[in-house]
Amino acid sequence: MELNPADDNFAQLIRNTLGDGVLRPLEDRYLQEPRQRFAGKGGLLAKPRMVQEVSELVRQAAAARVPVVPYGGGTGLVGGQVMPDGPAPLIVSLERMVAIRGVYPTENILVAEAGAILAEVQSAAAAADRLFPLSLAAQGSCRIGGNLATNAGGVNVLRYGNARDLCLGLEAVLPNGEIWHGLSRLRKDNTGYDLRNLLIGSEGTLGIITAAALKLFPQPAAVETAMFRVVSAEAAIELLSLARDQVGEAVSAFELIHRQGLQFLTEALPDIRQPFADQPEWSVLIELGLSAGQDPAAILEAIYVAAEGRGLVDDAVIAQNEAQRQALWAVREQIPEANRLIGSVSSHDISIPISEIPEFIRRGAEVVAKLGPFRVNCFGHLGDGNLHYNVFPPLGQDRADYAGQSAAVKRAVHDLVHSFGGSVSAEHGIGRLKPEDLQRYGDPARLQAMRAIKVALDPQGIMNPGAVLPQ
Repeated sequence: MELNPADDNFAQLIRNTLGDGVLRPLEDRYLQEPRQRFAGKGGLLAKPRMVQEVSELVRQAAAARVPVVPYGGGTGLVGGQVMPDGPAPLIVSLERMVAIRGVYPTENILVAEAGAILAEVQSAAAAADRLFPLSLAAQGSCRIGGNLATNAGGVNVLRYGNARDLCLGLEAVLPNGEIWHGLSRLRKDNTGYDLRNLLIGSEGTLGIITAAALKLFPQPAAVETAMFRVVSAEAAIELLSLARDQVGEAVSAFELIHRQGLQFLTEALPDIRQPFADQPEWSVLIELGLSAGQDPAAILEAIYVAAEGRGLVDDAVIAQNEAQRQALWAVREQIPEANRLIGSVSSHDISIPISEIPEFIRRGAEVVAKLGPFRVNCFGHLGDGNLHYNVFPPLGQDRADYAGQSAAVKRAVHDLVHSFGGSVSAEHGIGRLKPEDLQRYGDPARLQAMRAIKVALDPQGIMNPGAVLPQ
């Protein structure tokens, strides 16, 4: 069905309904995304203050057949927050809906509006001596509604799960403008289809999340972080198994780092202090969160001794204070920034069955080498099988020199991922970057069901058109 632009006539209609205070000039930041792969079309920008205003905006857009693009913090990496093609959309930013509506420590639940910044949700939980464990590099600017809409991952998925696993209930506006009052704090509710999990991960294509009931957890009594040098990728997986055998779910994070990432830090961000004098081929950042009465440093030392006895590790740095802990995390967290400064030919957010990762890494090196003299930086959340497998030009050359090979590199890597039974979108989503990949690698029955759901809930196709499902 043909859509119409959010033009001056539509703007006047919205002003008459919601008042001048809802609309703001369209700033460049609403038309950009971090990797600059897509530039959005300028239409109208609305900043509602309450769910009723979101409802009215969507109802008016549906009546006028105007596309709607929900906007959170703008930090998504697959272009889901900008609309480069088609009629100029109505952009609905949730940045004014930031209230923490309630904290229930005895229930381990926090209710937040969708525009609340992730770091502020974490702080509100901490003020009640609770932990909201979703943790991302962009947590100072990303918003909880966007985290849920994309089913964000991060460094703590190993222990606590994705955003989907941290949500009990939602309030949302559906494509006809109707408000779904699903903001339940219940942990058991078997009353039919699970609309919550349908909306989580739908990237704004089935509605706009306006608030969420989130799971909280007790604060760990002690947290300890270490960097272990491992002798191989296989050894890293054995170390993960060993650590979990010894301390179970206390392993909060387990991050794999390759030498190439450390070399990129040296090349692009030399002020980042690295833990080892000589850069190891592989290393692992491990973090434990333990209950009262446990000594995390002693436990990490015991894990190291056991791993050394098995020939898995040959050195380690265990943080002695919070400053050293933050310094170790800075190594891991600055690798994406170093990647950006170097400039990749093709970047891939993938997941592989954990036991298959070493073989995938070997095969991946062979596949990429056949395409050119590229450098590969393979790193990421080993504990949940999510790797960031990024391909770069040779030292001294620019990615522009290899722009013509970007599609071939992506296709080769994704074909290999698919052959391992993996996913070509582990935590970043589909957005506007990967609908063709979803079409190529997705199960036909699942795609048919997704299209049927889209048509049933959004028959006019106004919600974030072009995102997720190929048009």
